[in-house]
Amino acid sequence: MATCPNCGEKIAWYNLKADCKKCGVSIPNHDWVNRLEEDNRRAEEQFLKFYKTMNRVKYSLWGTKLRVARLILTFLPAIGFILPWADIKSSADSLQLTLLSFNHSKSAIDVLLQIFKNMSVISDGFKFEGFGGPVSYVVLGTAFYFLSAFFIVLAFFLNIIKCGKPKTKSTVTTDIISIIFSVLAVAFFSMTAGAGESAGAFSVGAINAIGVSGGISWGYFVALILLFGAMGINIAVAIAPAKTDEELENERLARVAAKEEKEKADAERKEKQREEAEKAAAEEQQRIVEEAKRKVAERKAKEEAKANKKK
Repeated sequence: MATCPNCGEKIAWYNLKADCKKCGVSIPNHDWVNRLEEDNRRAEEQFLKFYKTMNRVKYSLWGTKLRVARLILTFLPAIGFILPWADIKSSADSLQLTLLSFNHSKSAIDVLLQIFKNMSVISDGFKFEGFGGPVSYVVLGTAFYFLSAFFIVLAFFLNIIKCGKPKTKSTVTTDIISIIFSVLAVAFFSMTAGAGESAGAFSVGAINAIGVSGGISWGYFVALILLFGAMGINIAVAIAPAKTDEELENERLARVAAKEEKEKADAERKEKQREEAEKAAAEEQQRIVEEAKRKVAERKAKEEAKANKKK
């Protein structure tokens, strides 16, 4: 139940009158000046909060040369995930631990799709192997591969999520987790080759491997270098000096002032050009008028001279 802002009288929900029945004050217009000032104050606080957040996001992503380098090195590991980390060759379907396979092998995405489509069959394979056979190793290797990719992506978004803490080490933590998961992914996929060779053949859903061989591939070493590079740049950013919110806001205000000054100077320049153009046009018009008057006067003088000559 609402109350009158002036006298505190309770107002029933069905009372639609604008005025309080006890004190007669207009409830919607009561103390409107102070309420307007309060609304303005809250709006200013919200704008300051917004500017502070945007200052932090921009500074976190490209505020310094080191952070620009981090932005680049954070994206580079994505290249590593399209390189082959490990190969499992067979006379039937070959497997490759990569997002995109360029030699017609089944990629990690293909394995993941089979896991979702044939979960019950693969689960039975786990139990049959005692969770220590080629099917288990392929599934675990694929799972850790995608977890590694997830955490390296998370490291990038943490640059935005944790922008209020410019010296946060959370990105370093996620990079380390990504590297650990990548090692586990390659280890399990490499173990698949040995276990598959002993078993002779195995199936992951519709993927069949017969006469298995393989192991770690060259692409993983490139990917590992890129992952360590991302971790190293995050460590460098975490220990580097960082600007305060006050410094960032002062810089923003300075940029705004410089922009306004430039716009003012441009407006003054355009106004001066307009005035000069108008002055030049007026002078040209005056010249044309004077020239016309001169020609009229000359023609009139000639006509008068002819008239006098005839006389």
